[in-house]
Parts: sequence; structure tokens; C-alpha cells
Amino acid sequence: MKIYLLTDFGSTYTKVTAVDVDKGEIVAFAKSFTTIEDDVAIGYNNALSQIFDQLGRFVPAASFACSSAAGGLKMVSSGLVPDLTAKASRLAAASAGAKVMKTYSYELTEFEIEEIAAINPDIVLLSGGIDGGNKAVILHNAGIIASVPGNFFVIVAGNRSAASGAKQILENGGKRVIVCENVMPVFGKLNIMPAKAAIRNLFIENIVSAKGLDAVAKIMDSDIIPTPLAVFEACELLASGSKTEAGLGEIMAYDLGGATTDVYSMADGMPKIPNAFINGINEPFAKRSVEGDLGMRYSLTALYDLILEEDLGLAFFAAGGFAKEDVESWIALCVADPSIKPHEKHEKYGEIDAAFASYAIRKSAARHVGRNTKVYTPNGEMLSQEGKDLTHVTHIIGSGGAVINAKSPMQIMQEAIYSSKDLNDLKPLAPKVLLDTANCLAAMGLLSRHEPEMALKIMKKSFVEIK
Repeated sequence: MKIYLLTDFGSTYTKVTAVDVDKGEIVAFAKSFTTIEDDVAIGYNNALSQIFDQLGRFVPAASFACSSAAGGLKMVSSGLVPDLTAKASRLAAASAGAKVMKTYSYELTEFEIEEIAAINPDIVLLSGGIDGGNKAVILHNAGIIASVPGNFFVIVAGNRSAASGAKQILENGGKRVIVCENVMPVFGKLNIMPAKAAIRNLFIENIVSAKGLDAVAKIMDSDIIPTPLAVFEACELLASGSKTEAGLGEIMAYDLGGATTDVYSMADGMPKIPNAFINGINEPFAKRSVEGDLGMRYSLTALYDLILEEDLGLAFFAAGGFAKEDVESWIALCVADPSIKPHEKHEKYGEIDAAFASYAIRKSAARHVGRNTKVYTPNGEMLSQEGKDLTHVTHIIGSGGAVINAKSPMQIMQEAIYSSKDLNDLKPLAPKVLLDTANCLAAMGLLSRHEPEMALKIMKKSFVEIK
């Protein structure tokens, strides 16, 4: 057998997928708790031993890997106007596979210095102003960021007239700086690819060693990339297809992880209603959003707090027949052991976990999709669209253990589809829902860089439609 090993060093589990290249199919899968606190090689070798138990000993033809271990690639982004350059910088960071911890607008404050220091990011993306436009804010923010303690990189991707000045200020403060093209050189026009490439290169060249992955990186046949970037590329392939295999068309994908819920959309997002118009920037065809307060293990406390803050606590859990003590008991178990499986403890914990997953899907969908708002003009009533219209998306993919292992995954994924309670949210109206039962999105993203036709065929064969 000619076997490729595809490894995802996740925040909770290290997952290894074995693909028989000659047959073009997944022949083994294993996972082990990620041992980032000790040595990531321990968890990797545990998973690899399970693969050998299934297939016998062999030497892989190639090994490729991605990682979101130790919090993944933590980023902070800063821009001028919330709906313009700040949003552009956030889109650039998210599409590169980063976990965007916070996005700032206008001039940074003393309080925000403390907040950025507490986040302890790997990279700060500094943008602001169109080319030839406002220089004052990006230069002010460069001075603020230069004073923030921490050994992080700064990518300057704002007004080119101020870029060299911002670089000098930051370097004088001891920061390592990379300058690339403006994320929004012209009003309303995105240019996120240069910043995305800079983020990806920093991850490969520097962040891998900071996360303790440098030893395992030496045994891989290609650079380790961020896991969300691998999933992003798998979704792009699944939507557009390869040279020999048709894709699915416009899709969305939800990846519920231990630390975040990531949402991907591959769709043009333009208005589908005649009297609607875009307000703000046209978002890219390929978009990712990451929600750090909607994770199913490491962020479960934050998810619970969010439900309580929105005054849904009692009603939300009462509707499912859950007692508050049971909910908080489950949260405590997850905090103590993020690798816990709910049904191994009690059936009720499986139902509580599914309720949290449903809420994470609903909330992350609302944050990702666009919204229509009625406005009144001299020509009559119009609809102002902010974000992407995803009503015509044909397929939704659900991935991540909380969905895959749920007793009723469709009950969870139903929250990604439009219903009357969603009011103005532009969620898909009548999509097919597919389940990533092989948990292979990240693995197929890795494979797509070398064997795209095979990766696409495996995904289409592995996903199971649920109703």
C-alpha cells in the first residue's frame, strides 16, 4: 500500500487519517488527546500506534500536518472604521487560519493596551486608511502597539503612505515588523491576499516552533499549516471542484471544535432580492469566521455565560428539560477533562452537550451570514444588506465531534437553516445537510495540496446526507 498520513494537531485531539493513494480512499483513522503541555509527539505517537494496529506496520509514502494546538494562531487586528478597514483586516486574518481574538477600530486606548497584552497574541495585524487617505490613526496605533509588552509580530497592511512610518515606530519599540499591501487600498475594495500570505508564512516560519511543534515538523514532508486554513482549502475545493471532478457549488461548513466554532461560506453573497442593496464592503466569495466564545470544551464556560447574558438561561435549559445543577455539573466535567465524552458519563449529558452545540451553531450562523434591514428612500422601501446573502446555498456540512457523535445531528444542524425565528438573517433556505462522519475536512485540505482530485472524491464519498 502507498499510504499518506494526514495529521491534525487539534486543541483537544491529535487526529491521524491514513489514505491509500492507490485506492483513493481513507483506510484508517485514529485520535489521541493532544499532549501540548508535555510534548506533542506523545499524542501523535499514540494516534500513530492505533493506525499501525489497524493496518500493520508500514512506512508512509508522505506525511502532512496542520495544527490548532495551544490555541492555534492567535491574532488581534486593528483598523480605522469598524465596517471597512477593521472588517477587512479581520477577514484577512480569519481566511489565513488565525483565531481572531479581538478587532479594534479607531485610535487604540490605554485600556486596549492592557487587553492586547492579556490576549498575548502571536501576531497583530495593523491596518487603517485607504491608500493616500488617513495616516494619523495608523501611526497613533503603531505607537500604542509598540508599547504593548509581548514577543509578537506586527503585520502592517494599511495606508501605504503611512506604512514606512508605522514600521519605524514599531521597530523602535522592539517589535518584529512585516509590511505588505493595504487590505483596502480603495474605498470598499478588499485586497486581503497579501496579508493572508504574510500571516501564513509567519505561522510556518516562526509560530510552529513557538507552539512546540518543531520536532514533529521535521518528520513531515511539507510545512505544518494552521488547521483552519486546511479546512478553508478543503471547502474551496468542495465548492469549486477540480479539473476532472465537479464541485457542489455554493456551500457552508460548520466546524465545532473544543476551543472555537468556525464557519465557512463559499458563495458570492450578492443580494438575491430585487430591492436589496449592499451596505458596506462586498465580502469575499470564500469567507471564514471564527467564534472563540462558542467552543464545546475549552470555551464551554464562555458559551454558558453568553446564554445567561442573553436572558435565555432558564428558558433555554428548561425547554430541554435540563436542571441547572446538571448543566453546571457537565461544564465542570468538561473543564476538568476536555477529552470527556458525554455519553460515557450519563445520557443526560449527551442531551446537554447537544443543546450547547445547537446554540453554538445558531449563534455562529447569525454572526457569519448577512442581514437585511428595511430602509426608506425617495424610491420607496428598500432592503439594506450587510454581509453575505447565503439564502441560496445548496449544501451545509457539519463537522466536529459534538455534531458527528450526537444522537440526533440534524437537530443540531437545523439551526444553520433559515426559520421564522431568524427574522432578517440571510441563512440558507433549503440546503442539503451533509455530515462529515469521517471527520476528514482538515485531512482533505492537506491532501488537496497534493492530490486535489482524490481529496474531492473522498469528501463527496465520505459525507452523509442527514434529514
